[in-house]
Amino acid sequence: MFRSVRHMIYDLIEWRSQILSGTLPQDELKELKKKVTAKIDYGNRILDLDLVVRDEDGNILDPEQTSTISLFRAHEIASKQVEERLLEEKSQKQNIDINRQAKFAATPSFALFVNLKNVVCKIGEDAEVLMSLYDPLESKFISENYLVRWSSSGLPKDIDRLHNLRAVFTDLGSKDLKREKISFVCQIVRVGRMELRDNNTRKLTSGLRRPFGVAGNFFCV
Repeated sequence: MFRSVRHMIYDLIEWRSQILSGTLPQDELKELKKKVTAKIDYGNRILDLDLVVRDEDGNILDPEQTSTISLFRAHEIASKQVEERLLEEKSQKQNIDINRQAKFAATPSFALFVNLKNVVCKIGEDAEVLMSLYDPLESKFISENYLVRWSSSGLPKDIDRLHNLRAVFTDLGSKDLKREKISFVCQIVRVGRMELRDNNTRKLTSGLRRPFGVAGNFFCV
């Protein structure tokens, strides 16, 4: 309801600016005023406010100068127009929902949620943990990598993300569901010296990325 009213207010502000600009031809100005009054009446209806009766030009009828019968007929016409607008809006919304459902049914999309709790692996240095989905039959990865940088102390490098290491592998379509097996692969890359046992300070290197380990878990889809 809030979003609907907000959009209507934005439309009214824009149309008011066009009317006050004084640059519109008379026929366009008349049509725009009708759009404004129709939008106001529609907004009052969905907000359960009083219905304002108007003449053909959109001006509010003065009850002191208009007969009771004329007011009644004008009220009937205004009510009918608002109800038609409500039915039209409802029909458009239903069509959008149907199209959305049909599109989703035609191209289904699924996701895999991963929550990393801990890395139980004695590395001795900083490491990068890469997680991805792999098709063992086609021998290829079918997703991008989810990267977590792990420190030598056994905690995430970004300590603020502790207990909040989550990722979602999205856009898994019907083709992926037809795969016989999918493997969840975790690769560990050590970041540091060329050799762990290299303690020679003169030859000491740092920041080198070396493969350290890999693990996988197969699951059927």
